[in-house]
Amino acid sequence: MTENVFYTVMDSPIGLLTLAGSRTALKIVGFSSGTRARGAEAEWERYDEPFRQARKQLTQYFEGQRRSFDLELAPDTTPFQGRVLEALMGIPYGETRSYRDIAVDLGNPGAMRAVGNANGNNPIPIIIPCHRVIASNGSLTGFGGGLDSKRFLLDLERSQSGLFAL
Repeated sequence: MTENVFYTVMDSPIGLLTLAGSRTALKIVGFSSGTRARGAEAEWERYDEPFRQARKQLTQYFEGQRRSFDLELAPDTTPFQGRVLEALMGIPYGETRSYRDIAVDLGNPGAMRAVGNANGNNPIPIIIPCHRVIASNGSLTGFGGGLDSKRFLLDLERSQSGLFAL
């Protein structure tokens, strides 16, 4: 028997976000545009209540009043991707790391492409901060919500943390 998937939609400075999951855990944050745009699927049920805290915390984040999230997360991942997402959670607010940095942190410096793939398939962006990963040369690289959204998120965090914006 499959678990019901519930969802809600919220407005944000980077467009509509679709939040989906169970009654107790967030599984997906979907962008309304970009290469990884994702909205509600036909079998999902609109139910706003389980996402009240996620909506509140995301709103606080976008208003510059929150630097980390305290939510129950349940991303569907492979074991390797789970390790990458854990590493992303360790990147401090307002800072960035390269794909190489993450691969080295995981003990496998040659896994930059695999790290990039796992990062790009992050089902809970923003909350699991894949936007904080950039190329080794400092340039912005792909982001499921589009590079303008990635730049917005990085600039928001840097302006709130006293660091220079990109």
